[in-house]
Amino acid sequence: MRGSDQPTLGTTVLGIESSCDETAAAVVRGGRAVLSNIIATQEELHEEYGGVVPEIASRAHLERIHPVVRRAIEQAGAGRDEIDAIAVGHRPGLIGSLLVGVAAAKALAWAWGKRIIGVDHIIAHLHAASLGTEALPEFPAIGLVVSGGHSSLFAMHSALEVECLGRTIDDAIGEAYDKAAMILGLGFPGGPRVDARAQRGDDRAHDFPISRLEPGSLDFSFSGLKTALLYAVRGTPTGRGAGATFERDASRLNEAEIDDHCASFQRAAVAAVMLKLERAIEQRRDLQHKPIRSIIIGGGVSANTRLRAEAQALADRLGLSLHLPVMTYCLDNAAMIAGLGCLRLDAGLVNDLTLSASPAGTY
Repeated sequence: MRGSDQPTLGTTVLGIESSCDETAAAVVRGGRAVLSNIIATQEELHEEYGGVVPEIASRAHLERIHPVVRRAIEQAGAGRDEIDAIAVGHRPGLIGSLLVGVAAAKALAWAWGKRIIGVDHIIAHLHAASLGTEALPEFPAIGLVVSGGHSSLFAMHSALEVECLGRTIDDAIGEAYDKAAMILGLGFPGGPRVDARAQRGDDRAHDFPISRLEPGSLDFSFSGLKTALLYAVRGTPTGRGAGATFERDASRLNEAEIDDHCASFQRAAVAAVMLKLERAIEQRRDLQHKPIRSIIIGGGVSANTRLRAEAQALADRLGLSLHLPVMTYCLDNAAMIAGLGCLRLDAGLVNDLTLSASPAGTY
């Protein structure tokens, strides 16, 4: 991914995002000025299942995509003549959900005679830290995306030139939070609920494992932490698979014990992320690359209070600038799609109506 990361001041892009369970549209000018940002959430549809159900998500996108796009355009006060291109998150994600957004973007591009730009959802999360701010990151940087579906580390040579250094080998951190909340009976989505309860608990009440994997690894693993929490709450199971039985259930826990489990879980989860983030920074220095100048973090879990505090402490200790999205742009949104779309448009990185959706990234 190469090109200039300084868009033309007047470049205006309509962005569409539908990679998972948020139907979103936004209009962004100059890569950073958000003129509108509309999000229709589906939390109420998936809460009873404790996670996103792909078929339900794609059907909801079909119902919501047209009114969401219309509202984004109206709120921005930008007519079709003022919109230079249409950007859409086309990878990675749930394929049924992605297809809805890509089809809508292609239809608009054809009807309006606009250029279409495919945007990688994960890389767009890193651009979210540049929305609505003048404090832009300096490169090279280390990028970290932590969300419900992704835990990934990147070397960033520019906003458009990235190199994947590590990714999750099992659960993403956000998925682990959702499962932790389910184990503790806290409901869905788990991230904000566990975070809120953790702030009241003792983070040393339980010594949960901090995943390291093999020496030097920049990959992530959160399945062991999730299992450790399950055993702490319900005891060691007897039997295997669907026939496994546990000694107890979460209903035996009082409120203070739930807080302690949340705090201990969060301490271990965030510690694993910080360990890999610092390891990535040190490895790039050891390889005699240009010195890292910034840390950029995006994704839904970048809203986590402990992660934000520990990332700032790490950046201060290493003498680096830290760039985090404002809360509005931590979760899936179309402003980050439109913003990165502006950069790609300025660099001439456009697509045509053969653009396809893909459930996987290319890194």
